[in-house]
Amino acid sequence: MSNSLEILDLATLEKTEAGFTSFLHDLCEKLELDYATYCSVNTVSDQVIGFTTYDDEWKRHYAEQRFQNIDPTLHLSMRSIAPVDWQRLSAHKDFGRVFEHARDFKIKDQGLSIPIHGPYGEIGLISVTRDCSLSTWEKLRKNVIAELQATAVSLHDTVMQSDTLGYVLRRPQLSSRECEILQWTAAGKSQMDIGDILSISSRTVEVHLRSARSKLFALSTAQAVGRAIGMGFIHPK
Repeated sequence: MSNSLEILDLATLEKTEAGFTSFLHDLCEKLELDYATYCSVNTVSDQVIGFTTYDDEWKRHYAEQRFQNIDPTLHLSMRSIAPVDWQRLSAHKDFGRVFEHARDFKIKDQGLSIPIHGPYGEIGLISVTRDCSLSTWEKLRKNVIAELQATAVSLHDTVMQSDTLGYVLRRPQLSSRECEILQWTAAGKSQMDIGDILSISSRTVEVHLRSARSKLFALSTAQAVGRAIGMGFIHPK
């Protein structure tokens, strides 16, 4: 394998599940990998999207066993900043449980996960596998890790910019009370006024505003109101 990877073109990629899955197939072919998976989670709203090159039989079995709730290659890798070689996870009890099943589908417990921490509170992850000897895997990993990291960031950025898929991950989940308070704020009411209108304390109003600012990644209440209007949570008076 060449030490230099021709970067796959994301600019012309069809921004659909089929397009992103096709991209992962091309990535596997260029990097001499068996399988690749991309997923992203909004840690505030728990919205999840993902694409994979795994066979349908394994995808169905994985979902039926609800392995997505325990798989260390997902949950532990997403907590990391740096790439995670799966050998670091092998001592975890759920790792053995997942890959005991995976072996029946000819999937090797040898892989690498690349986490991406995004600007909207979302976490992306590209995971790849290869069935080969340990020495071959170590050489391959060193050879492709830089390209995988660059590809992970570019792919995640492309997904986040897509009109449908990225919207799911970018859009926060505001409570009805948070929307109500932001709506009254947009109407020019003070925290004390809002407390009187809703029969709650002004301190409780501030707690909800603080939560809304956090979810909307806003530095001020005015910015939170503007973003809430832009996303359609509230309407200007």
